[in-house]
Amino acid sequence: MTGAHSASLRADRGAGIDPIVLEVVQGSLAAVELEVETAIARTSRSPMIRDAHDFRAGIHDRLLRKLTGRSYSALVHPVARDFPLAGMRPGDVFFHNDVYRSEGGIGHLPDLCVTVPVFAEIEGTPTVVAFVQAFGHHDDIGGAVPGSMPSHATSVFEEGLMVPPIRLWDAGVPNRAALTIMTRNSRMPESLAADLDAECSACLMGARRLGELFDRYGVATVEACFDQIVDRTTETYRRDILSKIPVGTWTWEDYAEHDGVEEPKLHTQRITLTRTGADDPGGERLILDFAGTAPQAKGPINHCGDYAEGNFLKKWLAPILRNLADTPERMAELDVNEGVVPLIEMRFPPPGTLLTPVFPAPTNARTFVILRLLGVLAGVVAKAVDGRMPADQETIRYTGVYGTDRDGNPYLMREVLGGGSGGRYYADGEDTIHVVPDSRNLPSEFTEARFPFRIERLGLAVDSGGAGEYRGGLGYEKHIRMLADAHFMSIADRSILACWGVRGGRAGQPFSVTIDPGGEHERVVDALADAEFVRAGEVIRIRTTGGGGWGDPLQRDPAAVLRDVRWGKVSTASAEADYGVVLNGPAEEPAVDEVATGARREQLRAGRPGNQPFFDRGPGYARLSGGAASSEYDWR
Repeated sequence: MTGAHSASLRADRGAGIDPIVLEVVQGSLAAVELEVETAIARTSRSPMIRDAHDFRAGIHDRLLRKLTGRSYSALVHPVARDFPLAGMRPGDVFFHNDVYRSEGGIGHLPDLCVTVPVFAEIEGTPTVVAFVQAFGHHDDIGGAVPGSMPSHATSVFEEGLMVPPIRLWDAGVPNRAALTIMTRNSRMPESLAADLDAECSACLMGARRLGELFDRYGVATVEACFDQIVDRTTETYRRDILSKIPVGTWTWEDYAEHDGVEEPKLHTQRITLTRTGADDPGGERLILDFAGTAPQAKGPINHCGDYAEGNFLKKWLAPILRNLADTPERMAELDVNEGVVPLIEMRFPPPGTLLTPVFPAPTNARTFVILRLLGVLAGVVAKAVDGRMPADQETIRYTGVYGTDRDGNPYLMREVLGGGSGGRYYADGEDTIHVVPDSRNLPSEFTEARFPFRIERLGLAVDSGGAGEYRGGLGYEKHIRMLADAHFMSIADRSILACWGVRGGRAGQPFSVTIDPGGEHERVVDALADAEFVRAGEVIRIRTTGGGGWGDPLQRDPAAVLRDVRWGKVSTASAEADYGVVLNGPAEEPAVDEVATGARREQLRAGRPGNQPFFDRGPGYARLSGGAASSEYDWR
């Protein structure tokens, strides 16, 4: 049953393990994972991997269970499916990026995955006991456009080279033919080759480190610790998280706005959440039913989620549930590993939806779906717990420029800029955060030295955070002045539909790109663009999304509004219009006019409708909904 314990390595599930040994083993796993990621960061070559850190490592046991909880990672399932563990040898390295052969662990072709088996002696025979894995977003793997993310793709064949699971290294010997094929299909062959070498070498090093752990404590002891690591997570989430959600059923939905092919419209992603009780035959768990999700899109916003019973998607969504922890400090302590899987049951619609696409549907912009699902889960849980969840955030969009540098060589600068997180019931949202842990924007000094442009501004986008008792975090504002003719590209969502606010909080500001602002050729660029021509001397202005607000903005402490104005996060106009806070005094040292503020807030309250939805989607929703300000699911 879904609610029962998962499979185990030892008959007693490690119940008798020494707690000190358990802590040492768990700490060693985290240390090995970090060492692998550090090695990749130090030896890779592409800006996306080395500088932006858009990659992850993970450690899995021989039952394919994810053991480390610092970050999400891909799955070992497709490798084990195609290569029996008994046939693996020390020094083997497996590789894949095929979305439809990845069991849901790979979302688009630029995510390349390397898997290395770990061996230990069992009765004198080297035997697979674990796996070290790394996957990350690489600059280019072929396809119709530089960067392998064509926004107008209608087939996965336009998106780049597909590689099902293969043995890339055979007992320590690299498969040069396969490497040559992959690099030949890339516009950035040198950096691709260097990145793959870094990832393979780092995972082989991690496998040696784990092998040393098995040598030190023995296979039986280490595997008993693995069982306990997984089971402790299951019990922790049952006690600390599930207990906060009452038994019942709720439904909510959110939307992607554009698939790159058809005109903008509402691409629905719906979750019906059921929290079962202890008397349920399947045990206490969360059932996520995706019925009502829209048909698969013609463009590349589809995500293959319905593989391996949604194993990857369960671990992708589980971090949202940590917001129910008693304190932020407790939230930070909660790992996400295979232990969350038994507590979540997923029910997928039939093939042919955004979450169950049929090959060869394109998927390169699948972030529009899997990131939106984080928000849909947060929203439906918010309905169950009286809003004690964060408002919305949308924190991945791919922007970049490509062209020819001063030496006549082709270049590609691709960046994953963050945005503001949602306000919370106890605090404002964070500014310019990113859903990928440890990731970062590219340093201005690095990009200016390497590419023919200047970064004239990189700061916070004023007023981008949604108003609320607790304000949404701010997005970026970045100005890039081109020194040579080039092309701009963008794969971004939330340019029409804003990050929603909750429990009276207002939606944040959407994503936008303007070329040559204030100039002769000023124009707004679509959020999905493959090759927008930019003249030398023109500026590209990028503004990323602000998080949604939490709670009534007229309840926000005027002193907090004043502080935001002084810090340049909120304008004087927004302070009055959105928060009802009237400021007076000199611009460089404003002060709150308490009498005028009281009058202004009463005026704003009187002008509100008597009943308001639980969620605020911002004005863009009406544009795509036929004029409706909210959906039927936005009310409690």
